[in-house]
This record gives sequence, C-alpha cells and structure tokens, in this order.
Amino acid sequence: MSHSPPPGTPKARIPGPQQPPPPYPRITAGLWRRFAGGGLALWALIAWVTYETRNGTPLPTLILLGSFLVPVAFMLWAYERHGRDLGVSAILGSFLAGGTLGVLGASLSDSHVLYPSPGMFTGVGLIEEAAKLAALVFVLRRQPAIRGLRAGLVLGAAVGFGFAALESAGYAFNAAVSTEGTDLRALLETETLRGLLAPFGHGLWTAIAGGVLLSRRRLSGHFRVSAPVVGTCLGVTLLHALWDSTRGIAVWVVARLTGSGPESRMFAPGYLVRPSAEQEHLFTLFSVGGLALVALAGVGWVRSLARRGPSW
Repeated sequence: MSHSPPPGTPKARIPGPQQPPPPYPRITAGLWRRFAGGGLALWALIAWVTYETRNGTPLPTLILLGSFLVPVAFMLWAYERHGRDLGVSAILGSFLAGGTLGVLGASLSDSHVLYPSPGMFTGVGLIEEAAKLAALVFVLRRQPAIRGLRAGLVLGAAVGFGFAALESAGYAFNAAVSTEGTDLRALLETETLRGLLAPFGHGLWTAIAGGVLLSRRRLSGHFRVSAPVVGTCLGVTLLHALWDSTRGIAVWVVARLTGSGPESRMFAPGYLVRPSAEQEHLFTLFSVGGLALVALAGVGWVRSLARRGPSW
C-alpha cells in the first residue's frame, strides 16, 4: 500500500547537473603557460635520455613534441583569450587543415621551383600563403556564421601554426638524418631555432590574411576576393619572401661591404666561401637583424588590424 506525501512536502530532486553545461570546454586560465612549461621540461628530458642512451626510439616523440610545442601553446592562448565563442571544432579544424592541406599543397607546388633565387622565394611565399588561405576557406565553407576580423585573426593564426608545426617536423627530421647516422645536435638546434621563431612566421602572416579575408565575408558565407584581400595576400607574401631570403640578402650585403666581389651564385647557398672573422660577425648581424625587422613589420601590422576590432 503506497503512501502519498502530505501536501506542501517538497518533491525529491533527481541528482544531476544543476545548470546546463557551457557551450565550450572549461579551460582554466593560464593553461597555455602550464602546457608550455611542462612540454618544454618533457622535451628536454627526452633529449637528455636520447643523448645518454644513444637510442633512436624516442626520436619521433622528440621531433613531434618539439615541433608542436610552441604552436599548440599559442593556440591555447588564442582560444583562452579570444576564441571561446568560435568553438573548439573551428580552431582545431583550422589547425589540422593548415598542417595537412597547407603543407601538402605547398609541397606539390614548391617542387616545380628548384633554383634558389629572389624570384623563387617570392614564388614559394605566394604558393604557401595561398595554400594556407585555401585551407582556411575549406574549413569554414559550411560555417557561414563565422566572420569578422577577430575570427579571421584567431583562425588564420590556427592555420598558420598548424602549417608551421608540420613544416618544423619535416625540417627537424631532415636535420636529424645524415649519411653518418643520426645527428642529434642538428635536430635540437633546428627545433630550438624554429620554436623561437614560430610566433613571428606562418602563424602571424596567416592571421593577417585571415583577418582581412573574414572581415569582408558576406552574410551568406561567401568569400569576397576584393582589392584589400588581394593586397593583403601580396603583402604577407612579401614578408614571407623577405623572411626566407634573409640569409641570401645578408651574404650579398656582407660581400658588398667587405669588397669580396659578390657573385650571383652566392645568393643561392646563403653563405660565403671561406669567410673571415669580420665577415662572419657581419653576416650574423645582418641575418638576425633582417629577421627582426621582418618580425617587427608583421607584429605592427597585426596590432594595427586588432585595434580596428571593437571586441579587442
């Protein structure tokens, strides 16, 4: 025989969430710092174990961790600060598409450009920037609601960092493999250098191009190839070409200043034959200084774009 509760008795509640879950994963503040610090410590530990044991088994882990550490840390920062409302799928999809589709398209196109020259660097820059923008368009083709300068800066950076991560992994692998065996020192130097320069390269350039592209996206979701978009693509291509040709330009400038008689073929390898101590110092100065100038130009450009967005 069942007994009903007396009137006025509160009904028992079924245990469960008291509020609906948020539309995005809960990422605590400063996760990108912990990821970067922990990842760097783990990378150093794996490098030390590999060096002490002379065992090549950890090499794939070392290459992938070193190549993805900085790009993923920057994407966590971008998501935490400016990309929560864009959704994980859009940011993660842009990162993966930029890495796979961008590198694939650039590799197929770059194989036709063989001889190193100023024209080659310009052609490579144009091909790679176009491939990354095509990857961004591919990811957002069915998401017409995603538009605007802020979305373009964040998702463009995601595409660029995905491209940079896989490209760095390829460079690290090529540096490690030699005819005499595994060159661990070259691998660590390559990953360290590319990790330090990653925030000022592909991620920065594609953020600029993506910001302008999505700021002019139609309400229907169609992308407009307007004059500002084309001009921006050419501008980031110029930054890309200057970045890649910095070594060659430094060689040419040093040869002119020291009166060693610059030759056209010196630009291709990017080094001086039997340089003096003075030439080595000048080359380091001009090559590092050139990269710094290109990086400052890109940072200034993206900051000027960010100031135009009211949500920033």
